[in-house]
Amino acid sequence: MINVSDQHAQHAPRSLIVTLYGAYGRFAPGPVPVAELIRLLAAVGVDAPSVRSSVSRLKRRGLLLPARTAEGAAGYALSPEARELMEDGDRRIYATAPCEDEGWVLAVFSVPESQRQKRHVLRSRLAGLGFGTAAPGVWIAPARLYDETRHALGRLGLDAYVDFFRGEHLGFTPTADAVARWWDLAAIAKEHEAFLDRHAPVLRAWEDRDDTPPEDAYRDYLLALDSWRHLPYTDPGLPARLLPEDWPGTRSAAVFRALHERLRDAGALYAALEGRRAPDTGE
Repeated sequence: MINVSDQHAQHAPRSLIVTLYGAYGRFAPGPVPVAELIRLLAAVGVDAPSVRSSVSRLKRRGLLLPARTAEGAAGYALSPEARELMEDGDRRIYATAPCEDEGWVLAVFSVPESQRQKRHVLRSRLAGLGFGTAAPGVWIAPARLYDETRHALGRLGLDAYVDFFRGEHLGFTPTADAVARWWDLAAIAKEHEAFLDRHAPVLRAWEDRDDTPPEDAYRDYLLALDSWRHLPYTDPGLPARLLPEDWPGTRSAAVFRALHERLRDAGALYAALEGRRAPDTGE
């Protein structure tokens, strides 16, 4: 299985805590006790001081809220904003159907010079949602990302600066060539290859096993999910006909889905946080 000491350097403690809540913690019947967070993060190589400092940062960002469990222990629950972010993310992270060619959404924004910081935030957020750049001030993404983008910009109070349009690309450049200009496909492919290098061997090792010990399943699933959950934002899910042949995103998605199906529920037994079973969240 994964060498935890090697993987620790590649997984930030703060990211792992968010991943833990996304996979298991948000389905708990109450706040997750701090002692449980420390136990569960120790399984992936994070020490207690790192857990506490990372939780403090997440609390300052408004993603975690301090609360007491029914037994009176100190713990943390997700804020409503964090829950909405995770629910938006589910549609991307756990998607199983191939991406269809449903047209494009364009985001066109104008921010006064006196508020240039908001311009930077807008660009960063659109890029983080998977938008490519069609022209200065004109960002483009598959049309299915519209609702999530509208939610995200509304939460940040940036909706007043943006107009959205739906449409299709009519030329003159062939759409596949234009897509290669709007997104850095080589960089996206490299991210998929890195995921495959790290987690395809893990899947092969599990395929050679008949048992699924909960602690091993939990560890390998949490690390795979922590690596994977960023990829559907780096890669917006472009139609296959517009991508290079042998696109590695197809293979990396298959590896993650196989790990999810093999390990997720067994890992829940080790996490032991859920008041009810979490939905499969596949589409």
